[in-house]
Amino acid sequence: MMSSSFSVFRAGVALVLMCSFYKSTEDSLPELTPQQYFSTLQPGKASLAYFCQVGSLSNSVFLEELKEAVKPLHDYGISVAKVTCVEGAASRYCGEEEGLRKAYLFRGNILLREFPTDILFDVNAIIAHVLFALLFNEVKYITTLEDLHTIENSLKGKSNMIFSYVEAIGTPEHRAVMEAAFVYGTSYQFALTTEIALLENIGSESIEHAHLYFFHCKLVLDLTEHCRRTLMEQPLTTLNIHVFVKTMNAPLLMEVAEDPQQVSTVHLQLGLPLVFIISQRATQEADRRTAEWVAWHLLGKAGVLLLLRDSMDVNIPQHANVAFRRAEKDVPVEFLVLNDVELIISHVKNNMHFEEIQEDEGEDMEGPDLGHAVSMAFLQSYIDVAVKLKGRSTILLTRINCADWSNVCAKQNVTAFPVVKLYKEGESPVSYAGMLATKDLLKFIQLNKISCPVNITSIQEAEKYLRGELYKDLFISTSVSVLGLFSPAMTSAKELFREAGKQLRGSVITGIYSEDDVWILSNKYATTLPALLLARPKEGRIESVPLDTTLVQDMAQILANALLEAFPEITVENLPTYLRFQRPLLLLFSDGSINPQYRNTILALVRQKQLDSFTPCWLNLKNTPVGRGILKAYFGRLPPLPQLLLVNLHSGGQVYAFPSSQSVTEQSLVLWLKHLQAGLENPITVLSAQEWKPPLPAFDFLSMMDAPASQGPTKKVLERQKAAEVQESAEQQPRDRSATRREPAEMLRIKRWNTANWPRDTQEPFHHDKEL
Repeated sequence: MMSSSFSVFRAGVALVLMCSFYKSTEDSLPELTPQQYFSTLQPGKASLAYFCQVGSLSNSVFLEELKEAVKPLHDYGISVAKVTCVEGAASRYCGEEEGLRKAYLFRGNILLREFPTDILFDVNAIIAHVLFALLFNEVKYITTLEDLHTIENSLKGKSNMIFSYVEAIGTPEHRAVMEAAFVYGTSYQFALTTEIALLENIGSESIEHAHLYFFHCKLVLDLTEHCRRTLMEQPLTTLNIHVFVKTMNAPLLMEVAEDPQQVSTVHLQLGLPLVFIISQRATQEADRRTAEWVAWHLLGKAGVLLLLRDSMDVNIPQHANVAFRRAEKDVPVEFLVLNDVELIISHVKNNMHFEEIQEDEGEDMEGPDLGHAVSMAFLQSYIDVAVKLKGRSTILLTRINCADWSNVCAKQNVTAFPVVKLYKEGESPVSYAGMLATKDLLKFIQLNKISCPVNITSIQEAEKYLRGELYKDLFISTSVSVLGLFSPAMTSAKELFREAGKQLRGSVITGIYSEDDVWILSNKYATTLPALLLARPKEGRIESVPLDTTLVQDMAQILANALLEAFPEITVENLPTYLRFQRPLLLLFSDGSINPQYRNTILALVRQKQLDSFTPCWLNLKNTPVGRGILKAYFGRLPPLPQLLLVNLHSGGQVYAFPSSQSVTEQSLVLWLKHLQAGLENPITVLSAQEWKPPLPAFDFLSMMDAPASQGPTKKVLERQKAAEVQESAEQQPRDRSATRREPAEMLRIKRWNTANWPRDTQEPFHHDKEL
């Protein structure tokens, strides 16, 4: 079906996902005919089969991975086979070539599950998916905190639970969890999630990696109590999980009366140290309580024992109250004086030596293996889009595995994965550069239904366009449209606008009006030509933006900024966009929807240009739970909400809190900001210069997003534009076009704010992507 050339299908429009699944190994894989394969199936035995045509070269990468999975799956009693569909084979699994991109999991002769080979992208994914399907009852997949609490409550007083978060199904961490479930599934209830919000809700401080918790529910008899949780702090590997579970099975605290050098426990066998709390009969009960507290805090990290000094002949230094024994052989026991339990915990953690093989491997994880992960992270969103558009769109969604069709991908200039391109007959392809999420991709597709910019031919049509009546169905996906106003003689400006509109296809609706009566619109909306009209039909607002001739080259950035709101809700997705302005954030934290009083106050000051030096925004903690962690980092606790802060990320790192005793009004807010400028307020904290770094180069999505922008318009055009307006208003003089060649007053004011008005000892410049 696919040749080395690329053509648009008969549907007229095609959206193509190009991704990478590449790896090569050698192993044995039984090759059988359908008749031979089905004759080998045994009742109750699991088997994984891949059906293919004789001589087929497609899916060669998958077959290499399947070979590598043969031995580990065999260890779990699961057979694997490649089934060749010979001519005349009577099997419903032998069909057209395009239908042979699935693997089938059987138990006996009963089909349990079919897997598209795209999700079985490497040996880890194969093993993880197969075990996940077979252990459906042992491993509960959950998505909400309520699901977790339901399982937790059902286990109280009966059994314990192992709860895991993995970044995606099919990852090495997912495989490790499933292998542990295969071994321990009859002893513990396993629960699994890929929802990072769930991890945040249970109080995890670090959410960058996979997590595993042991829930001690068997000890809980009161249904109103929560199960105590122990976090596994090692990387999620099969061996580490095994060690962790073994330590959960060991007694919490043991009492001994022998030489610490001769004591042997499961902890030493697993490579973990021992901590002896030295006691005597007079203080034994108090020491036992202390030892239990220490044991809970070192669970999974060390064994804790109560050592009775009075019951043994070993010479223990009189002053010592703690003994520490490393797991290494022939290392003498240390006798210590640690008069605080926190010192005991700290001493153990500082003297633990783990082989962090997983992290070392991760540092070298580049190239094809990483392409698997990034491509698969986006594949589910792509599939969701296909499901949503099924039966109601003329667009054809396809996907290409560039490992199998490298010549096709090379001709389309694909150098990184995944890549999404939209092809229309007779037009150049459009590359998608948005977020890897279903909602964003759907918006891109919807807004590409029309070719931008749209040519508007009459005043009446222009008014309908501005009111959102011309393309009503598209305003489900966007809230802004842009109309460029040009006189017929402005040829070069119109061409730049058209090029800018093409660059932003899929992100904003653009139109152009350039008839002889264009002055009617410019007069109505009080602007000079050339100009942009930014229409927000849902809000009933139309804004005019005059275009200085020196700024026309920045038109693409002006159009992109048309999507930005005056007082936006900050999300993980849009935060980088607003950080690019490099202004202090005037950030309101709210536990839910924002109070209209705060919104009206901020917007009033925006209209008065009182906040031009800042980026006013707000954060809904219910939509973005990470905000709670940010507030705790700033205050050391969660403060009362709502909470208004000024965060100076880009020059100094100071964080200021609006006085909680005052109401947020226009007057009080302006006065507070003036106090900050005058240096009359002290920051509640000063942020470090730590940067946000991607875990690996291929995950540096912000650089990828910035790359196209760096080739075109500058990022500060709106500041220049607003500066001209502020200067004009202040001087109450006609606009001086030559002034735009000088540095605008507003930019100078921002610089003075950033350098002169912060405390002198914190003027050291910070990176724009400092840790928020």
